[in-house]
Amino acid sequence: VDGQLGLVPEDEAIAATLRRSGKPLGLLVNKIDQPTHHRHRVNEFFRLGIEETHAVSAEHGGGAFDALERVLEMLPEDPEQASVDEEGAQRIAIVGRPNVGKSSIANRLAGEQRVVVADEPGTTRDAVDIRITREGEDYVLVDTAGLRKRAKVKENVEFYAYLRTERAIETCDVA
Repeated sequence: VDGQLGLVPEDEAIAATLRRSGKPLGLLVNKIDQPTHHRHRVNEFFRLGIEETHAVSAEHGGGAFDALERVLEMLPEDPEQASVDEEGAQRIAIVGRPNVGKSSIANRLAGEQRVVVADEPGTTRDAVDIRITREGEDYVLVDTAGLRKRAKVKENVEFYAYLRTERAIETCDVA
């Protein structure tokens, strides 16, 4: 979510969709660039009821790796329960509204520019798999298109991006 913008009704709708998925959830409040922003910008997001809530700055890297460590702890330990790909990597979907920094976070965690980042909403149109290795384990970060309420989806491209994001949620281990 966008910590500068604050909690908006679409955040609540997306959180409800994710809770229905039954997947473990973590919430990253992005654009928390200064320690003084933490209390004012993060606390309102606790209303979403997601226990694993973390303040991050994708642009500066603050908090991103600590949040990743917590997310990795949430992955299933039993390989039979995991949504592993053909090479055995567990999947972590990065989901949120348009322009909240999903791609920036994915790039920061990958340690390189793997996906396009732009100020214009709608830059990411498809779910993009980004393979990372952390402490000898392989994972796939799935950078998804911005998720909107289905009623607000107007173009065919947006509709298919919405469906691919839903598919990414269904096939991940943690969203």
